[in-house]
Amino acid sequence: MIAVVCSSFIRRLAVVSGLWAVIACSAWAQEAPKVRFSTSVGEFVVEVYPDKAPKTVENFLQYVRDKHYDGTIFHRVIESFMVQGGGFDSSYVEKKTRPPVVHEGRDALAKGGPRNVVGTLAMARTNDPNSASSQFFVNVKDNGFLDPTLIPPGDPVPRFEYQGRVYENTPRANLVNAPQLFGYTVFGKVVSGMDVVQKMKSTPTGPGGPFPSDVPKTPILINSATLVK
Repeated sequence: MIAVVCSSFIRRLAVVSGLWAVIACSAWAQEAPKVRFSTSVGEFVVEVYPDKAPKTVENFLQYVRDKHYDGTIFHRVIESFMVQGGGFDSSYVEKKTRPPVVHEGRDALAKGGPRNVVGTLAMARTNDPNSASSQFFVNVKDNGFLDPTLIPPGDPVPRFEYQGRVYENTPRANLVNAPQLFGYTVFGKVVSGMDVVQKMKSTPTGPGGPFPSDVPKTPILINSATLVK
């Protein structure tokens, strides 16, 4: 009788423990780091995903901790595309940055990370996929053409389709290293204040500083970027 009671108790304990584990894991999954941007046109908050793009997220958060974004502007705004900032101060002087971060776009996407859709946060870069440093952008339109391209298994890759063309028996390295297939690393999204971002995208633009176009005529200043506790 004692053995039966003990066995029943152990089973109930296991169920309860399992339930608490599920609850704890669920709570942990919801605790993505968040950053509040206070700008000259209002506030918005983003959350970032270290489980999808760990190096990219740490790079971004370190710039936040270093107060790098405070006093910078959104220097490139295209209403049907995105708003970009984090690199220049209000005098259009480019701020010094740390070495660039490795491109994690494909890895993030393969882990179920978000794509370049409205409201998502991605790293800006040059034509070099591994050149992202401090600048970021918020998509204000679904920009699927910016998504990284996942490479099918195999070497050579038996079949690969890109922009309507089919490639057969292509050496894997040719695809993995093709610059046009890297896309842009998405590492977070706006979780509140998207109306502020929408206000940004509609601001009148023109030339400014070293840029011939797409610069807000009334500067959009980041007063502060802070981690949300």
